[in-house]
Amino acid sequence: MDTEHHAFHSVLRERIVEHVFLGGLLRHLWRMRRFDVEVLRAEFDAGGYDLVVRCGAVIRYIQLKVGRLGGATASVKVSLGLSGRPGGCVIWIVVDDDLNIDHFRWFGDAPESALPGLEALKVARHVKGNAQGEKLERANHRVLPKSRFERIDGFDALSSRLFGVQGGA
Repeated sequence: MDTEHHAFHSVLRERIVEHVFLGGLLRHLWRMRRFDVEVLRAEFDAGGYDLVVRCGAVIRYIQLKVGRLGGATASVKVSLGLSGRPGGCVIWIVVDDDLNIDHFRWFGDAPESALPGLEALKVARHVKGNAQGEKLERANHRVLPKSRFERIDGFDALSSRLFGVQGGA
């Protein structure tokens, strides 16, 4: 697959997984009789987040990452802009080849807290090189290793981490 098609498939996969994720989360909250939910989508992630989700009084700024089950990805790049948001978090959605959610990886803190310790992480670099082939630093992005994430299975455990609500659906 050439680079252009690979990039297209990657973006399409991320969009599909975002919809599957939101549908699953909203369905879970619906089953818990939580109807006080709002979802806002960022058109681009200059603020470091992809979604803002409110459930009751809790607001979460969420950066989504997508990975393949059994994939070798050891880290993700995270914007420092997310660290300045109370309730900022990163959800790494792990899917199988049919885009079914297998589990989540969670990096965050309590709803009113900022992300812990991003500034101390390694500075990210651009994927593509400049005209001289140099991969320049992305000063406002950090490399967040997989080891810093907590594995979370299912929407019940995830909604508990996000909003402090759970309840067997």
